[in-house]
Formats: sequence, structure tokens, C-alpha cells
Amino acid sequence: MAELKLTNVAKSYGAGVEVLRDVNLEIEQGELVVFVGPSGCGKSTLLRMIAGLEQITSGTLEIDGQMVNDLPPSERGIAMVFQSYALYPHMTVRDNMAFALKIARKARAEIDAAVTSAADKLQLTPYLDRLPKALSGGQRQRVAIGRAIVRDPKVYLFDEPLSNLDASLRVATRIEIAQLKEAMPNSTMVYVTHDQVEAMTLATRIVVLADKGIAQVGAPLDLYSRPNSEFVAQFIGSPAMNLLPGEIVETGTITRLKLRDGGGTISSVYPSIPEHLGAQVNVGIRPEDMHRVTTPDYACGATVTIVEALGGVTQLYLTTSNAGQDANPIIAKLPGIHTDLRGAKLTLSAPPDKVHIFLNGRALSAT
Repeated sequence: MAELKLTNVAKSYGAGVEVLRDVNLEIEQGELVVFVGPSGCGKSTLLRMIAGLEQITSGTLEIDGQMVNDLPPSERGIAMVFQSYALYPHMTVRDNMAFALKIARKARAEIDAAVTSAADKLQLTPYLDRLPKALSGGQRQRVAIGRAIVRDPKVYLFDEPLSNLDASLRVATRIEIAQLKEAMPNSTMVYVTHDQVEAMTLATRIVVLADKGIAQVGAPLDLYSRPNSEFVAQFIGSPAMNLLPGEIVETGTITRLKLRDGGGTISSVYPSIPEHLGAQVNVGIRPEDMHRVTTPDYACGATVTIVEALGGVTQLYLTTSNAGQDANPIIAKLPGIHTDLRGAKLTLSAPPDKVHIFLNGRALSAT
């Protein structure tokens, strides 16, 4: 298995069509690193550059200390699992998984051992003699993963491998990929997805891409708990973090904030300096961190317009009387069932350690 290092990597298509710039990233052996970001941010392009399917415009890519910019994909020691299964319909599962090793003229015993081992890891042994048409979508994707495993590559690359599956199969296959990673602890994997649940549950680290580069890198819960910008705060987490306009009215180790648009005064554990006094900021609170209060310290007073009873939690959409027509609703997730709150006026707040402060789009703790 291998380490990856990207140094000042950039990608452009002709003059004026820049996709990525100054991407610097080190991926350690045994990590499962997930690339996430909005459509068009370059996550699949970056994966394809690692695979050798896209030329790197500038910068260097190293695998196990060797620069591989000019190496063809077949010589990079990588295996890629695509969004489409790309299985040969006339071949059995066994033959699909063995095909690359047969092309490489490996010994029959070596091929059989590799296929048997991969099939055991992926629970495909009962299906080795079936054709792809006799498999479910999840089983076909496992065959595609098995085809990569038998090659014993240095790096596994996954390009949105679950996006073609329905919701239940996606969950089941995601669990299988997590179990596969546990069974192969030294394997280095790079995974692209638009589904943040996949990212949060599978990743050792998440790389959030935006604005032609890396917005933030970190462990999933670090990005959730300590986003460095409004973009990351709203991209990680579902529903997105609420951003409420406010002003810093007291600085120090504890920051006091006055919220506008029907808001009150609340505290945040994020420290501020005297120069921040009076600064106009956005106050970030995740929907699941909001709760009802009757005290003078509160984030907002708002009216419930939509109630979504989900069973374990109730998701509320609220608006303030001062909010403009185009303003995003405030979202709160309350535990339990609260179907009688439509039209109710609620006062909501959050614990100080859950109150984030963003100054000019950046987290106060990151400025």
C-alpha cells in the first residue's frame, strides 16, 4: 500500500478555463480520504488526475515517493471503481474479477487465490458462477470492487460508486465498504462522493473542495464541530447550519452577541479581541443544537411555518417577522413528536459551545 502527495497541483483546459489550482494534500497509508464538494468543484477531476486519466497541468503527484505525473495509469499501481459497474455481461462473476489478472498473464493458481480471497471479503462466494444480469445492483457494485481488490493495487480510487443504487442498497453497500476497509486496514483509498452521509461515515479525513481548491481538510467530526468558513459550515451537516445576522457586543474569552431580526443576546465560547467589538457577523447554529427557552438569553423568536414529523425528531421551519421574502427559513430539530406547533411562536437558543461566529465568511476561531 502507498502514500500519496499532491504538491501545487493545478488543472486547466486551455486559456481561462481553470478547474483546480494550488492543491496541496498528503494522504497517509491506510487512510480512506473522501473528496466532497458542490457540482463542478473538481473532485472527480482531481481523482482522475491521480488515476492518470487526466493530465496534470502543473504541480507534482507522488505515489510512495515516486513522481508519477508522466506515468500511464497501468504503471501507477492504482485500481479504480467507477460509478457504472462496467461488468462484462457475458462473463461470470469469477471471470469478471479474474479478467485483469488473466490479461497480465498471472498463473492460474495465483488468479484463483486472489479471486477466492476477494470474493470472501465481499461475500460474493455464492455468486461466482452467476452472470451479472442475475445479480442485484449492490452485488454488481461489489463485483466491481472485487475486480479492483484482486489486482492488489497501491491505491484504491472510488468515483461515486454508490450513486446508481437506490436508498436501501446505498446504505447496505456503504456498510459493506466500511467493513471492507476494516478488513484491509493498510489499504489507501480515495473516495469521491456528493453524499455527505457517505463522507461522514466512511472517511478517515474529508477534503472539502470549493472555489478551485481545498476549503478545509479534517476528520469528519472536526469539520462538523469546527468548520473554518460559512461554506464548510453549511456544506457539512444536513440540514445546513443556520446563519443568523448579528453583532459582537462584548469581547473576551466568552463572546456576547446581539442577534438581529427578532433575535436576543447569546454567548459563544469562541473568544474575540477588542477590535471585534461592534463587528457585524453571522452567528451559526446547527438545527439539532437549537432548543426552546423562556430565558432572556435566546437566539431568535420566530413563527413555525412548516412541521416535518420524522418520528424520532421533528424538523421545524421558522421565519421571523423582520425576515425578507427571500430569506432562508430558520430550521430547528427537536427530539420527539411535535405536530401541534404549526403557527406557534417559539423562542430558541443554543449552548455557548454550539454557537459559531463567522466574520467576513470565516470562522472567528480561524481568523
